[in-house]
Amino acid sequence: MPINITMPALSPTMEEGNLAKWLVKEGDTVSAGDVIAEIETDKATMEVEAVDEGKVGKIVVPEGTNGVKVNELIAVLLEDGEDASAIGSAPAVPAAPEAAPAPATEAPAAAAPAAPVGPAPKAADGNRIFSSPLARRLAQQGGLELTAISGSGPHGRIVKRDVEAAIASGTGKSAAAPAADAPKAAAAPALPSGPSSDQVLKLFEDGSYELVPHDGMRKTIAKRLQESKQTIPHFYVSVDCELDALLALRAQLNGAAPKDGDGKPVYKLSVNDMTIKALALALRDVPDANVSWTDENMVKHKHADVGVAVSIPGGLITPIIRSAELKPLSVISNEMKDMGARAKAKKLKPEEYQGGTTAVSNMGMMGVKDFSAVVNPPHATILAVGAGEKRPVVKDDALAIATVMTVTLSTDHRCVDGALGAELLAAFKGYIQNPMSMLV
Repeated sequence: MPINITMPALSPTMEEGNLAKWLVKEGDTVSAGDVIAEIETDKATMEVEAVDEGKVGKIVVPEGTNGVKVNELIAVLLEDGEDASAIGSAPAVPAAPEAAPAPATEAPAAAAPAAPVGPAPKAADGNRIFSSPLARRLAQQGGLELTAISGSGPHGRIVKRDVEAAIASGTGKSAAAPAADAPKAAAAPALPSGPSSDQVLKLFEDGSYELVPHDGMRKTIAKRLQESKQTIPHFYVSVDCELDALLALRAQLNGAAPKDGDGKPVYKLSVNDMTIKALALALRDVPDANVSWTDENMVKHKHADVGVAVSIPGGLITPIIRSAELKPLSVISNEMKDMGARAKAKKLKPEEYQGGTTAVSNMGMMGVKDFSAVVNPPHATILAVGAGEKRPVVKDDALAIATVMTVTLSTDHRCVDGALGAELLAAFKGYIQNPMSMLV
């Protein structure tokens, strides 16, 4: 039976994407795991893999098409023995359901699945079960529950062979219809929208404006920031940190950096790199602040995965340095340079910018003295970093000059209150003002 391939959801917030390029043509034979297309989302350009084997029977959406909705039909795959005459019998593609976005704590697989023939099944905890359309059909025909089957396809996806093995071994439990009185998930309250274009334009009847449509990235940023400020009780703590010792150590470490084959240093540390390390170590020292809030539990993270806000055309993205408390400064620096460059080219994989336990937003290089950042769920904290500047300070009852940087910690007050935020900032300041402690 023909298999519909639809626009996949490459991130929890994705509503539509651009079909940038087809890497196959009609008549080509593909296997599970083959890259068949490139999709541009609001954050990155991603490769789409085939999750079933077969022949490309029809390409419905040509490459270069923008604004393709999630779950919209983009191509049809034919199974063994089928020809183009069977395409008309392919099951209809359901409209994309209106649903709340998946929790940001779940990083989706880097490879996008072919969309389901019917609504994507979910496990008891509400998480989506990734499986191919053919696997779902076979499981339904065999009376199996997908939650009882382990996937061996790309990124753990359940494919045809997994269902056949479950049928042969009898390991899949029988699928049962949901109870009639099963509780329904409460619908998320609708967020108030902004004024319409017509309402705004009435204020500028002289025509002194230009209309620039919102792109997908700007819509996503607006939605998430609005949700954050409306649902997270923000609390702010600020502290001044003297940078002179850190700047001296940075110069010393950069001067001692080994050279590569071309005679270039293998790393070049920035103040931002050392800020990432200091925050990661502070979270290690104050583990009660390395948390995420859920309505049922406090999620206590075992590592400090530090996101770093990177400005890109049209918005920003937050690549994540995983387990930053365990990594040397040179590794953090090189990872940040690599991901920063790929972020600007929209080449980051979803697992490289989704999740994390905290974030750093540094506007010091833009001359900003201090500011307050918005918490980015699932994080409970974000550190806003201002510029280092010469300021008068009092040392030993005498006036002196020091390079001082103001940082402001924004916290989710549900899980990081004022005293805990102050403790975290004190630990951070200790590493900044005694930077040698970051090397041991």
